[in-house]
Amino acid sequence: MALTISAVALFGLVLFFLLRSRSLSYGAAFVAIGFGFFLASTGAATPINQLVTAVINAVPSP
Repeated sequence: MALTISAVALFGLVLFFLLRSRSLSYGAAFVAIGFGFFLASTGAATPINQLVTAVINAVPSP
């Protein structure tokens, strides 16, 4: 039996546990970069970009 898991889910899970254990290292940085890289290639990229744009536009400018 083969088990298939996406890279986004795998990096997200590892990153969750690294952040929960407050582990700050080069490995944690690599996992965060990998998660961001693979997340950008999914369907979640457009809603995330729209959310960030809405938050930036909601913050008043000086």
